[in-house]
Amino acid sequence: MTDEDSRTLILDIDNDDLQELSEYLDVLSSSTRLKILKVIERNPKDVRQISAAIETSYENTKKHLDKLMSIGVVRKEAGLSRPTAKGVHPVWKYSLVPGGLEAITRSLGLFSNLKLTLTDSVLAKKLAGVRETFSGEFSGQPPVVIILGGADDGRVFALGEDSIAVGRADPGAPERGAQAIVLGEAYAAVTRVSKPHARLTRRRGDGAWLIEDCGSTGGTFVNGTPLEAGTRRELHDGDLIELAKGAPGATLVFVVPGGVPVPDAA
Repeated sequence: MTDEDSRTLILDIDNDDLQELSEYLDVLSSSTRLKILKVIERNPKDVRQISAAIETSYENTKKHLDKLMSIGVVRKEAGLSRPTAKGVHPVWKYSLVPGGLEAITRSLGLFSNLKLTLTDSVLAKKLAGVRETFSGEFSGQPPVVIILGGADDGRVFALGEDSIAVGRADPGAPERGAQAIVLGEAYAAVTRVSKPHARLTRRRGDGAWLIEDCGSTGGTFVNGTPLEAGTRRELHDGDLIELAKGAPGATLVFVVPGGVPVPDAA
């Protein structure tokens, strides 16, 4: 069995799921909507501010915002307009839902990288196109690790440091200064983070990510292949990582937004 076979997860998807995926992609396939997400990424803005920033009409901007709200990545809350000669007045201000960009990365990454049996080739091409466009609009987004199954199912960890320990929580231990991927107690076969189960390292020069097992009891597996303790293996978009085998362990997927390697910042 090849690495490509071992990273393929074959699941049945019913027509309702396919239809919802298609509608989700339709919302994100608009470059104008992606520009709106970029405009409100850091600060809430009202419709007129957004309209001016993306250079389209108020009515068109409102329609795009309604579409983005329909998939749960944008929210609106009451705020105040900018001061004018007539004073200020209440307006609706739109902002990204906390974790909204990570949620999009997770959704696009899981459907793309787990090779779900998308029988509709048109839908598969649409998915690839949206993922590429999203990556281009939000270039520089770091790779993420997504937990699959168990108590922390769906949690997303953006890889924001050059070296990241992976392990189970240490009750009563002081808060760590460096970033770590910390799992809950339900993942009993995973070594505690004070003596990491595994470590993710960003290689200088090309920005590639490597994983190594840190001498854990349960072992670390990439696409089903066990790692020798202390030996680093390069990770690729969609790789499945298992920390120990079976229910007490943890399964993660490594996702690069858009499938494009992140260049080294150094």
